[in-house]
Amino acid sequence: MAADRQMRERVLAAIPQQPPFRFIDEILELSDETVTSAYRFREDEFFYPGHFPGHPVTPGVILIETMAQAGLTALGIYQLLKEAPPGEKPPAVTPYFVFADQVEFSRLVRPGERVIIKGEKIYFRRGNIKSTVSITGEDGAAVCHGVLTGTGVNRS
Repeated sequence: MAADRQMRERVLAAIPQQPPFRFIDEILELSDETVTSAYRFREDEFFYPGHFPGHPVTPGVILIETMAQAGLTALGIYQLLKEAPPGEKPPAVTPYFVFADQVEFSRLVRPGERVIIKGEKIYFRRGNIKSTVSITGEDGAAVCHGVLTGTGVNRS
């Protein structure tokens, strides 16, 4: 079942990361099994002046964080919202990134580039989530991919 625009906006609003450390501009698609989001790495991102001076590229750790925010946090929040009984608030639990496996990088991401992030749920149990996540450029060229795991953390 695909989530409607209102649900996608609700999930985006519930993501705890905020600028300058939120790497999701919009959620394009969301379902029980998958999420697709987009982010444009602005030329004034806080990390470019030091990575690398004169030849800025997006750090790999930021790309992994970008994958985690979509493939774990957004998809996990959607699962929690979906499981909440009608009219009740979901539990104050957020899936936090805890493990990355089989991460491979294919190319660099430059300032100003928009990327597409796709996550596919492997499992979601008791607030814990594992997903296969990838990033591509707008042209479809692979940037990176991996298997990420998140654990539910109570925020109350």
